[in-house]
Amino acid sequence: MTDPLDHLSRFPLLDAIFGRRARRFGLGMEIPSGPLAFRSRHAPLPLSELETSILLAVGTGVSGWHFGVPFGPDRPDQHAHYSLRFTGRTAPTAGGFGTPAMLFTDDTGTWITNTRDVTPARMREYQCIEEDGERVIAVVRAHTRKLSDTRLDLPAAPPHMLEPNLWMANTPGSSLFMPIADASEQLLALMAMTIGNGNVIMDDTEGGMAGDLQPFIRSGLLNPEKRVPLSVLQQMAYEATVSECAFMAHNMVLTLQAMGLGGLYFNGMNRWSILGAFYEAGIRGFGFRFQQDARWTLPNPVGLEGVYQGLCPPWFDDMHAAVAAFIARKFGQGGTYDLSTAGPWKDAAGVKGSVTPYDEPFTACLGTVAQHVFDTYGKFPGAFTTMVLPGFVQAVHLDLEFYDNHYREGAYLDSHASHMRRWHGQE
Repeated sequence: MTDPLDHLSRFPLLDAIFGRRARRFGLGMEIPSGPLAFRSRHAPLPLSELETSILLAVGTGVSGWHFGVPFGPDRPDQHAHYSLRFTGRTAPTAGGFGTPAMLFTDDTGTWITNTRDVTPARMREYQCIEEDGERVIAVVRAHTRKLSDTRLDLPAAPPHMLEPNLWMANTPGSSLFMPIADASEQLLALMAMTIGNGNVIMDDTEGGMAGDLQPFIRSGLLNPEKRVPLSVLQQMAYEATVSECAFMAHNMVLTLQAMGLGGLYFNGMNRWSILGAFYEAGIRGFGFRFQQDARWTLPNPVGLEGVYQGLCPPWFDDMHAAVAAFIARKFGQGGTYDLSTAGPWKDAAGVKGSVTPYDEPFTACLGTVAQHVFDTYGKFPGAFTTMVLPGFVQAVHLDLEFYDNHYREGAYLDSHASHMRRWHGQE
């Protein structure tokens, strides 16, 4: 029997893609009635620390440097200013902004893994499992923080969970992973790119410009002939955050096949319940902070204090202050374009040195648009939640007896059949 990590590294990609299925039934589970009624005769078996760490690494791992956006027509003699980070990821992000984190829960508690600001050590952080696997996993472990000692207190009942998931979601022995993204950073980065190319951002919902932008038109920063709807920018930001979280989740689900674990990518759980909107009802969730507004039906999650916060009030006095923090992430000490920090190019200092920091008019314009959104809609972004939590990955140890009893041959892969021997030394 080969080493499990060696087996994992050699597992064919196409076998994982074509063998991917939502295999929900894990050890210790029960379907109480119906044609597939079945009660596992085994106790729930939680994922090991190694199994958990591998899944976190393929979802949130730092893979080296990405190449950035190499050119922008607004600054033809400079490297493009669009990228917010040059850290390469196991899952793609748009220009390194809005980089998601990972909430997760298991029988030992609730946790968050946040590798957003990890700086790579070399061009490619991973080349083979024998040389780099443990180091990549170690980075994930170093940036994982325990939030509580108990499993997520999500009731198996509506409105906290859709009915088809009541029997299996967040059950003992399962590990539930939740990619979460900061849409405030995503939208600010898109706005900076838009303004940098001279576009006037129009609030097409309210009518008119997104703030008093006439001074910036008169100065020549913005071109009145170029207009971009705010609704489109916000839609782009939402699509990007959801896509990034989905890429993370799909990496994990493909890895489940290679490891021989059961599980699936799904939604059907109340993200407000998970993050903590029902705290006063005794359901703590992950303890995120929410803001209320009479214009909204549901509260807005803005972050977890001191752990993962959005670029918006209440963490900042106003959006001008949030913009200043955003720009500092790019051009401040230790920031993306700081000449003392590394990058993927042979002449990193020369490439970064070609990028002119945002001047006061640019900063003021970005702040004006962002403040308009916040003042008009009460939150940032104005069209959806600041923290985006679109879906979940649950991982379990499969109860093969359920599949042998109810399904035709081939319902699971050889990796599932050999998982307990390979990973746990058991039949």
